[in-house]
Amino acid sequence: MGIGNFIKIIGRGKDGARALTREQAADLFGQVLDGAVTELEIGAFCLAMRIKGETPQEMAGFLDATAARLQPIPSHGRTVVVLPSYNGARKLPVLTPLLALLLAREGLPVVMHGASTESTRVSAQNVLAALAVPTKEAIDSIADGELQFIPTALLCPGLQRLLDVRRVVGLRNPAHSLVKLMNPCDGPALIVSSYTHPEYAAAMTATFQLVQAQALLLRGTEGEPVADPRRTPAMDAIARGQVTRVQEAQGGTLASVPGLPAPDVASTAAWIQAVLDGEQPVPTPIALQVAHIVRLVEATRTTA
Repeated sequence: MGIGNFIKIIGRGKDGARALTREQAADLFGQVLDGAVTELEIGAFCLAMRIKGETPQEMAGFLDATAARLQPIPSHGRTVVVLPSYNGARKLPVLTPLLALLLAREGLPVVMHGASTESTRVSAQNVLAALAVPTKEAIDSIADGELQFIPTALLCPGLQRLLDVRRVVGLRNPAHSLVKLMNPCDGPALIVSSYTHPEYAAAMTATFQLVQAQALLLRGTEGEPVADPRRTPAMDAIARGQVTRVQEAQGGTLASVPGLPAPDVASTAAWIQAVLDGEQPVPTPIALQVAHIVRLVEATRTTA
């Protein structure tokens, strides 16, 4: 059928473009994920959305289409902590694996999903491998206290193809926002998500509210959903359409954290292991984040 009719709506520039309905967005994105459109149409879609920007209704439609094509992770009713990890690290060590392992140590089921989108960055996937946490090669159930790293291509090949467009055109597209919002499980989840610029916080919050997701939203570290070890960011909990500020931002920024490792894989993995072994302290911002996540998950267990 093609998506030319949708591109006419979204592709008329910043001032002339109109927003799609949730149903239209789901139709468009479903065709893209299914590979039912040409590469030219995919490029046009990506560039048009890059210029126009996604509305919460459009992003909800994109999530609907993705959910219908996802190979979900069986959770057997458990509330799973979901950590999308796509940015990696460049200047600071990527500490999303530390957050994930601390949460698993608290007895929570934890899913990290991701894909390398920039070859110049150190990925959380590689740090986990150095910590003897392998990348999953097949989807299976997750248990309490277990950490799984699942590549995006395993969850939804069409979504991975769309992420890969960035390597060709050099610009992000709706898939890069969507992966930070989606629930890859077949049951309830607490999505720990992050933004890099304040304007994204409002749009992400509105989308979480629209799709009735449970989430913890914070300004991430180089795009990763882990608190900056140098300064505690503000954190908002979203549940049943309501937003609650559970952590106020700390003023100022430390120039450095004593003992924080170099951002390469080996140094980061060794430091994380030292923290887990009690040889190094957990940075206070990450300890606070862990505590908030544990409380939010426990609240879902007691009110379900």
